[in-house]
Amino acid sequence: MSDAPSLDADAARRATEALPNLPRDESGPVFREPWEAQAFAMALALHDKGVFTWPEWAAMLAEEIRKAQAAGDPDTGDTYYRHWLATLERMVAEKGVATAQALADYHDAWARAADRTPHGAPIELRSEDFRSRSC
Repeated sequence: MSDAPSLDADAARRATEALPNLPRDESGPVFREPWEAQAFAMALALHDKGVFTWPEWAAMLAEEIRKAQAAGDPDTGDTYYRHWLATLERMVAEKGVATAQALADYHDAWARAADRTPHGAPIELRSEDFRSRSC
């Protein structure tokens, strides 16, 4: 069983048409890691729910890429989906889908879950992962 979510082919096609810089091959979007496909799928789902338009997404993604380049990102394409994820996090916070605090809480919980998970095993969030590190 793959960690990558199944993608709605029609939604993926519409996204690749709307976002010309999206890494793709003749079959559609390409991903190096499962998390990249998951971030892509989340963005598709939020777009389909009307949270943002593709022009809004493209403008914010371009801004995230410019900020990263100004900070020294060599823009070799290896970090494209890191920019996608940063855009996704910023977009959901700005649109009120999730608060910046909720995103930070999940980030910290994920770090705690990853710390206890043996290499190669799936990372699973537990309720105790959401406690403060200082406890």
